[in-house]
Amino acid sequence: MREGTLEGGRTLTVVDESAVIARVRSGEPEAYAELVRAYTRVALRAAVACGAGADAEDVVQSAFFKAYRSLGSFREGSAFRPWLLRIVVNETRNTVRSAVRMRELAGREAMLLGAAEPLIPDTADPAAAAVAGERRGRLLAALDELGEEHRQVVIHRYLLELDESETAQALGWPRGTVKSRLNRALRKLERLLPDAPEGGEDHG
Repeated sequence: MREGTLEGGRTLTVVDESAVIARVRSGEPEAYAELVRAYTRVALRAAVACGAGADAEDVVQSAFFKAYRSLGSFREGSAFRPWLLRIVVNETRNTVRSAVRMRELAGREAMLLGAAEPLIPDTADPAAAAVAGERRGRLLAALDELGEEHRQVVIHRYLLELDESETAQALGWPRGTVKSRLNRALRKLERLLPDAPEGGEDHG
């Protein structure tokens, strides 16, 4: 049994993920809506935390669509949430890369046309703009100072609240790698933030 949270703070319990997935696989595609309702909120948080910004909803829609199309390869008995979040993260990464390429192309076109400024400012930070709250903003700013692997492991463990096993599944790393990279990331965060998230027993 697993719980997901709907927009507005309401909570939905997916009684049996495996049963829902089995219904979809057996020709009941509308059952997939139960998983979408349960995990839309955490998927949006993942997309925003990873930099999707204003494109977060589009990223999540695309991720759910890709997850649906890939449901035939989903390993029976596995947890759906980390599997979905891995797709969301990959989709976000592709979207951010595409946006960077578009900005670079727009900048080159503007230069060729003699424009003084690029069409989209290079300094735009859609993730920071989308996430409210001073503390969260400070944390995200500190996360930007980390390398990609350290940033991802902190996002999954603390911002998305996945446990160590789910983080390993979502990132496609062994659990030992998750543990060691998390420890190193937290040490770096401690130097950047006096109120960095505590690592508990994992923090050594």
